[in-house]
Amino acid sequence: MSLFLFAQQKSSQPSGSVLAGLLPFILVFIVFYLLLILPARKRQKKHQQMIGSLKPGDKVITTGGIYGVVMGVHEDKIELRIATNVKIDIAKNAISGVLGKEHK
Repeated sequence: MSLFLFAQQKSSQPSGSVLAGLLPFILVFIVFYLLLILPARKRQKKHQQMIGSLKPGDKVITTGGIYGVVMGVHEDKIELRIATNVKIDIAKNAISGVLGKEHK
């Protein structure tokens, strides 16, 4: 019977200690979200907008470092001219950036 009373006393501790134990984990998650996840989402959204706005004639660079001019935009790929009479098809996500007018 004394074992039962001992177990009952152990379980009747205030639940505030559980919240205090979880507080550091909650704070770490919030900091992790603000410093890593949120900026990554913003970059991804900006990249998707850039890919969505591509049109023939845009000068681009791929993730592999190939410079080219967009010749055609299709549903899942882009036709890219990389030299005279040389055209390649690449995935839309392989576009790293659109070059400005200073890169002719």
